[in-house]
Amino acid sequence: MNPALLKAIKELGFENPMPIQEQTIPVLLEQEVDFVGLAQTGTGKTAAFGLPLLNKIDDTQRSVQALILCPTRELCMQITRDLRSYAKYIPEILIVPVYGGASIELQFKDLAKKPQIIVATPGRLRDMIRRNRVDFSNVKVMILDEADEMLNMGFQEEVDDILEYMPKQRNTWLFSATMPKEVEAILNKYMTDPVKVAVGERNSGTANVDHKYYMMAAKDRYSVLKRIIDYTPAIYGIIFCRTKLETQEIADNLIQDGYNAAALHGDLSQGMRDNVMDHFRKRSLQLLVATDVAARGIDVKELTHIINYNLPDDIETYVHRSGRTGRADQRGICISLINLREKGKIKRIEKIVGRPFERAMIPTGKEVCEKQLFNHIDRIEHVDINREDIDDYLPVIFRKLEWMSREELITRMVALNFNRFLDYYKDAVDLNVDEHDEKKDRKERKKERDHQDETMTRLYFGMGKNDHVLPQKIIGKINDVTRSKNIPIGRIDLYGDYSYVDVDQSFVDLILECFADPRNNPRGIVVEVAKEQPDRKPRLPEARRKNTRNAVSVTSAAMTSVVASAAKNAMTMTSARRSRSARKKTSTTTVRTTRRNARATDTSGSNPTGKTTWTTSTCSSTMTTARAARSAMLSVASAVAVVARREVEEPRAAHREAVLQKEVHPQEVARREAHPRAIQAVDAVALAVSMTTITMPRAAEVVVAAGDDFLSQNKQNPSKPFLIL
Repeated sequence: MNPALLKAIKELGFENPMPIQEQTIPVLLEQEVDFVGLAQTGTGKTAAFGLPLLNKIDDTQRSVQALILCPTRELCMQITRDLRSYAKYIPEILIVPVYGGASIELQFKDLAKKPQIIVATPGRLRDMIRRNRVDFSNVKVMILDEADEMLNMGFQEEVDDILEYMPKQRNTWLFSATMPKEVEAILNKYMTDPVKVAVGERNSGTANVDHKYYMMAAKDRYSVLKRIIDYTPAIYGIIFCRTKLETQEIADNLIQDGYNAAALHGDLSQGMRDNVMDHFRKRSLQLLVATDVAARGIDVKELTHIINYNLPDDIETYVHRSGRTGRADQRGICISLINLREKGKIKRIEKIVGRPFERAMIPTGKEVCEKQLFNHIDRIEHVDINREDIDDYLPVIFRKLEWMSREELITRMVALNFNRFLDYYKDAVDLNVDEHDEKKDRKERKKERDHQDETMTRLYFGMGKNDHVLPQKIIGKINDVTRSKNIPIGRIDLYGDYSYVDVDQSFVDLILECFADPRNNPRGIVVEVAKEQPDRKPRLPEARRKNTRNAVSVTSAAMTSVVASAAKNAMTMTSARRSRSARKKTSTTTVRTTRRNARATDTSGSNPTGKTTWTTSTCSSTMTTARAARSAMLSVASAVAVVARREVEEPRAAHREAVLQKEVHPQEVARREAHPRAIQAVDAVALAVSMTTITMPRAAEVVVAAGDDFLSQNKQNPSKPFLIL
């Protein structure tokens, strides 16, 4: 290796190589081969490919000899800084970063200097290629760093374009933390007999990271986050969120609550991102709230914690998140905040990552206060005292505080910085959730509801779904009429013209009296005790309730037979439509032939009338088939509509009309009034599709057939049928 490189890395404190470096550097120094390096994030991959690359660069040749592709701007700048530090004593080697979000004009100037190495993100580099600003004809080595994340972020097309632009005679080095199928596809397509080096198991996490998870109720997630931060005063870490909006929201809340935090996500300008990262690296910031995009671009030393505010959707993302800590043989902790429903996901991640996950208990308020107190005392004990700066002030301070005893002074010093935690956690509840207790709570809540039902009386209300009311409106009406908001109300079952409402027995007389008074009840809503005490509607599971809201309620077996008939007729109509289409083509050809023959008749005197007669009859037959298809479709539509009106719940139709009146454009309303039968036909087919008797493609053919027929009948205004469809 170049002695200048050895001198630089010695000054950087490199003593013993990491495993990936130990296995990679000798191969890349001695051989001209394609190479695949698989190792976890934070294991020293940049030096593993950076040092051999710099050793291969001809510093006397001013042309691009190497290209490094990486997924994010932060990683692009990080690699550039590392390579420049390695090449500190080789000033002839010029390294230029090319990434989005920065001034493209300045990057034009940097590229005009003809650097030997370009470090780039795929999007901006492809833009430079299209502008003809780079020349890769002399490229010897191309490196894909963090290839899995680059493809996961959607850069597949850009990477393919760039690889196609590269010269054929080159070596490709690929480094990744995981090896998904997309990365293997690049390996098979663009690399020839690559040497493969894998450190650790495939898709596994680093061994230097301890994995823990806290289980809580979903509503307590932010409170648990704050409690963990307070319980770890020396925390220096990253909080990962799923979305940019959530990232900014959590960061704003932490700042408002007095924590030293900042957000990092794609909506920030490049200048703001650089400023945040600069402060975080200098430890001016204690917490960085970031999205997954930033996971690959952050290379910060001595991070103590990674916190998953929400679990990622895929295992690879978890590996990359946790790899931000536990770097360079240091220990780190990766914490995940989960609710009861996510426990299975933790088990799957644990199995694939191959590391044990420990469930930690959320610290209580008392435990947090003790930890903060000991931390405060420890800081007082180990504070650095600069005697030269404060000696002049000490006599005045001693005179000011001489009236206090030793114990009083210590007590006041502790209380000065500790009262905030004492006040906040004074009545703090335990946020831990136990699965068994949760199941017991559900059973107890069910028993309470059953007991509550026993103390309730069912009242009949003369208003229901046909009046477009919801349970909230009934509750509001009861509050308005009785002028009280303290009436316990239980189950509400809505029907067509009436409803049943459970109310506490002690308030029944008050409700009946108030609704019987015309001054309180001007609408005259009938309210009385339900005579039959009807059974309550059984409650469906949540998933079935959601599906039921969007489904058409059909109870008659007649509907099934009618829709089956509709499907059969639809198939017949489709066959007729295809026949008509074929005849139309023949008809068009014959008409053209007839016109040519007619022109020939003017000159030769002959008149082939047979073909003209055949064409006319063909067109007539086609129109007859179309009318028959239209008639069949409208017959089916009418039958379906009749059964639908009879069997589907009336409130649903009323609600649909109400929505149409409010939300449909006036032109749409006018169109429906102008072509009621067409709309009826289309709605009937849609109803059949909703019952899964007719498939969507078949229904589309039916509707198109009707549209063709309407088109033939609206020659003066051909746009109407298309508006209908």
